Amino acid sequence: EVQLVESGGGLVQAGGSLRLSCAASGFTFDDYGIGWFRQAPGQEREGISCIISNSAGSAFVDDSVKGRFTISSDNAKNTVHLEMNNLKPEDTAVYYCNALLSSGSPLFGSWGRGTRVTVSS
Repeated sequence: EVQLVESGGGLVQAGGSLRLSCAASGFTFDDYGIGWFRQAPGQEREGISCIISNSAGSAFVDDSVKGRFTISSDNAKNTVHLEMNNLKPEDTAVYYCNALLSSGSPLFGSWGRGTRVTVSS
């Protein structure tokens, strides 16, 4: 059974930090990139960062979070982390992870529960 379980969210003040984790199982982790997405209230889900776990240095971070968010992969644990620093109220959202097709589109049609991040001003 494929599982992608997000964790690490919470309530933090603006300027604070959180570290999100995405634990993957049920598929060959090294065969796919892993992406982080977020969905703010009333908005579409958007991709913000991704990493190719079997290709060192192949990581992407959207301009909206560049310089504040860092993605990393722990291949031994089939886990991808998203280190989020200098959080802003506009980062408030539910954060999800998914495996990625080569096009960058999500591999799995169903999403996990996500992990909620709330940044207070």
